[in-house]
Amino acid sequence: MFIANSQFIAVILCFITMLCWGSWGNTQKLAAKSWRYELFYWDYVIGMVIFSLIMAFTLGSFGKQGVPFIQNMAQADFTSIAWVLFGAVVFNLSNILLSASTSKAGMSVAFPLGCGLALVLGVVNNLVFHPNDKTNVLVLLLGVLLVVIAIVCNGIASGKVDKSERDPLQNRQGLIYAVLAGIIMSFFSALVYNGIDINNFAQPEAGKLTPYSGLVIFALGVFVSNFVFNCIFSLNDSTQSGVNYADYFKGGARTHVVGMLGGAIWCLGTGLNYVSAGTAGASVSYALGQGAPLVAAIWGVFIWKEFKGGKKGVNGLLTAMFALFIAGLALIIISGN
Repeated sequence: MFIANSQFIAVILCFITMLCWGSWGNTQKLAAKSWRYELFYWDYVIGMVIFSLIMAFTLGSFGKQGVPFIQNMAQADFTSIAWVLFGAVVFNLSNILLSASTSKAGMSVAFPLGCGLALVLGVVNNLVFHPNDKTNVLVLLLGVLLVVIAIVCNGIASGKVDKSERDPLQNRQGLIYAVLAGIIMSFFSALVYNGIDINNFAQPEAGKLTPYSGLVIFALGVFVSNFVFNCIFSLNDSTQSGVNYADYFKGGARTHVVGMLGGAIWCLGTGLNYVSAGTAGASVSYALGQGAPLVAAIWGVFIWKEFKGGKKGVNGLLTAMFALFIAGLALIIISGN
């Protein structure tokens, strides 16, 4: 089983998490030209399940360290599995809200607002429920404060962009969805870590899961809960007619593969985030991973041109946002050393 044995490796894995969590939204943008986000999300969830199993039977099973995936699953108790499933349900509700927000308000708005809020509140949750003696709390919170200011800059910049081509109702819904997504998402990792022994991956406490076993249970929890959440969203979209799920089977192979790729990208980032938590600490690994808004904003600004046509001052606000995000992430890294 692959384990991050040093702080340096753990931080590198956290940065990969950040890239993955901030980039999967591109697959939704690619599929959105002809594909409702509810249909995309089914492919996304299927991709999560498939890739979690790939990680479990490779990184989670090979090598001399730790307990192999199958062996760990055989001894897992109901309580540990229940905590991870609970975290999966909470995550899925928040993530489908984030997906809806991306569809309505754009990637460079949904991710900084939604994931930024999740970062701030999630750090607090992990500090309370999974404290780590190695973490400098004051430096960590200062880094989080800079991220909050960066989010504010993003929000102000968004208000200066001409949205005449976008339905005002959809844009307003997108902002509301992003806020709700951020609040709900902030709880999922703290819940999942109740079922994973992040203090000893090599020899987890009896009944506890390894990061790889936990990831599989998590992905399956997301898949099952999606039958509820996806249907609710598809039937309660005030701006469009409900989704006809028969259309899912009419989608082309490329469309389905793009959606599954999005799920695989997110799953890779999450698996590495769990692996890094034991060395970097739950709050630091989560905070670095949730630096994803910086990555998403880069995609949204420079690739998808979501701030094109903005009023005077937009470029300055975006520059300040990027600078503050980078400074905040640097402090978060320092807090774990």
